[in-house]
Amino acid sequence: MLRKSLFHAVFEATKGVSERLRQMTGLTVDGAELVDQCFGARSGTPLVRINAYRTDSETSEHRGFMNLLKGVFGTFRNPPAHTPRATAGWALTEPDALDLFSMLSLVHRRLDAAQVGARP
Repeated sequence: MLRKSLFHAVFEATKGVSERLRQMTGLTVDGAELVDQCFGARSGTPLVRINAYRTDSETSEHRGFMNLLKGVFGTFRNPPAHTPRATAGWALTEPDALDLFSMLSLVHRRLDAAQVGARP
């Protein structure tokens, strides 16, 4: 029973980040495309900024956060989203799931303090 609960808890927790980004920005896309549009990967003008995004160091931190989110989606959300649980061979352990929940807590805290909208 614990494995089934972990599967769904991890899947729902990662989907929650996508939903949060959509609510913050009004975007309707998902996954890496959502992250790219939110954090300005293609346009260079982020809709969501986790810092002032003025110095090289701030830009680097911002891009690192964007890549962290893409990594979370690719590693933890996409496999269960695209493969039935019974056949997925999903091997996430309880300690790994707890670490992910801690990481997602950090992500949400950073989003709590983020600025939304084009840089002035």
